[in-house]
Amino acid sequence: MKVFRGFHHPGIAPACAMTIGNFDGVHRGHQAMLALLRGEAQQRGVPSCVLTFEPHPRDYFASITHKPEIAPARVGTLRDKLTELTRCGVDQTVVLPFDARLAALSPQAFIDQVLVQGLGARYVLVGDDFRFGAKRAGDYAMLDAAGVRQGFDVARMNSYEVHGLRVSSSAVRAALGEGRMADAARLLGHPYHISGHVVHGRKLGRELGFKTLNLRFAHWKPAASGIFAVLVHGLASEPLRGVANLGVRPSLDPNDVNGGRVLLETHCLDWPASLGPEGAYGKIIRVELLHKLHDELRYDGLDALTTGITKDCDDARAFFASMHAETHRQTTRDRI
Repeated sequence: MKVFRGFHHPGIAPACAMTIGNFDGVHRGHQAMLALLRGEAQQRGVPSCVLTFEPHPRDYFASITHKPEIAPARVGTLRDKLTELTRCGVDQTVVLPFDARLAALSPQAFIDQVLVQGLGARYVLVGDDFRFGAKRAGDYAMLDAAGVRQGFDVARMNSYEVHGLRVSSSAVRAALGEGRMADAARLLGHPYHISGHVVHGRKLGRELGFKTLNLRFAHWKPAASGIFAVLVHGLASEPLRGVANLGVRPSLDPNDVNGGRVLLETHCLDWPASLGPEGAYGKIIRVELLHKLHDELRYDGLDALTTGITKDCDDARAFFASMHAETHRQTTRDRI
């Protein structure tokens, strides 16, 4: 998949079939929409294109109005969004910076400057609640009428449901925020995960006997937080079992080396000897958050922190043991 920051690039296709949205999490509703988009693009002989925004428009308005509470919790990082769009077979993604200029575009100016002149839209697929332009004044009817005048097709996809539940980024955020990881996985179509490069941290974990893999979560407000039983992909031939803390680590100094930023810190329960003590730095890993153990806790001192981490490791092992037992029971039933 080709990725472009803005649409003023010679490599962008002169025409495309496209959809527009934030695609936070790329859930099953998004996946169904992208499958439809690919089919329409193939029929027209043009590439499929996703137009998305960074930052999220509500992040932008939260910043300029000084109202952080209106910013949405972020399901995924930009890296994970692009990875999932690639997995869904999208040909190109255009990431537009959401700024004052874009926020001020009238609906018709957005159609003219972005969809027609910028991206050469031949087909535009949107969701049933799609709004666009300054003050969200544009709607599906306006876009459809513009398509008739300006020579591109417009289609709308109805809500996607799983067991009667409308699949949406809001539903995924709610499941993650409440620690319902199995529900989040059903909405996403896969276990919730975060990926990135392993970076250096304070290295306190190894001093306590719990070496950690540190990933930075670029957004200040992740949809999930707390302590989780996890699987780590990308370091060995098989995924590694572990326990992870996603958050700001309330027991530590916010002015430490990570500056109070959100981190995903993962301790592997069994560290591969082949990696050596420093073998993970710089590698790209994917951490699947399978089961929430508890919210972040503030510990009074390093001894209490060590005791807490030890219990978390024990609880993670118990979770994996129960998961293995359930898999064994299911396999036995299937054989019978």
